[in-house]
Amino acid sequence: MAQPSVQRLKGWATALGLAWVAALPLPAWAGSPLQVTASFSILADLTRQVGGDEVTVHTLVGPDGDAHVYQPTPAAARQLLASGMFVINGLGFEGWIPRLVKASGFQGILVVASQGIDPLRKGNDHDEANENHSPRQDHDHGGGADPHAWHDLANGRIYLANIAAGLIRLAPERAEIFRANLQRADQELADLDRWVRSELESLPPARRKVITTHDAFGYLARAYGLVFLAPVGISSDAEPSARDLARLALQAKKEGIRAIFLENMTNPRLMQQLAREAGAKIGGTLHADALSPPDGPAPSYAQMIRRNITLLKQAMSGE
Repeated sequence: MAQPSVQRLKGWATALGLAWVAALPLPAWAGSPLQVTASFSILADLTRQVGGDEVTVHTLVGPDGDAHVYQPTPAAARQLLASGMFVINGLGFEGWIPRLVKASGFQGILVVASQGIDPLRKGNDHDEANENHSPRQDHDHGGGADPHAWHDLANGRIYLANIAAGLIRLAPERAEIFRANLQRADQELADLDRWVRSELESLPPARRKVITTHDAFGYLARAYGLVFLAPVGISSDAEPSARDLARLALQAKKEGIRAIFLENMTNPRLMQQLAREAGAKIGGTLHADALSPPDGPAPSYAQMIRRNITLLKQAMSGE
């Protein structure tokens, strides 16, 4: 349920003759800037793009953090309780969300940023069954869907729209500010999508193959005609067996894959071993589930996409 605006809170108290109520400190979420919590760094950046100076965004899983294996803390529960809105990815990405919401007593607006996207099933089959989930259901039941939807910029634009809708519910008196910020941010991603397609269009299909740390780039592959191979599945909280690595090394040699990519929140040891066995080279570090710190190469969602595509193109084209 949407939180009432500051003006409404004071108006109700005044109309009822409760001047002492109107003089009480307002909840933390009701002030300016608004208090919003995001589950991980990519969502935090998108929320700041839409909220601008009107919001303070608190991030539970920060830069270079791994939301797959995050464990909520009492401090996180307190922070969430003080927030008027909680932005999550959904699609089963944050398995710890239900217990955190319950432990915190959070009663604000829950925004499932992935609501309305066309989800991929694990193994790249479409998940038609999940399209009609409500926000409260979606984070509880990933239904086998790949949650890494933000790697398709069309989905990133849906994320922005969902976040804007939540902020407008939270503070309708600031709706025009949020809509203007949304329009600007959406145009930036539309322009970036055109750039990505222009960067990749010259690569022949045989060159559009790379190996990554875990299977996080299915949406990028679907959107832009790439092929990603990985030694582990959708989640990064498991390590591949020796048999997995040997099979992938053999496939890399057979298909002439020359580039293997690390990810910024995972241990590089196994991928370095795979590179040796496949006779390939490490093409760099991709950002999959987290942004870099502010002084790093991918401190925002747009910069993350641009850097990933630049590294991938260099590796696939042999530059």
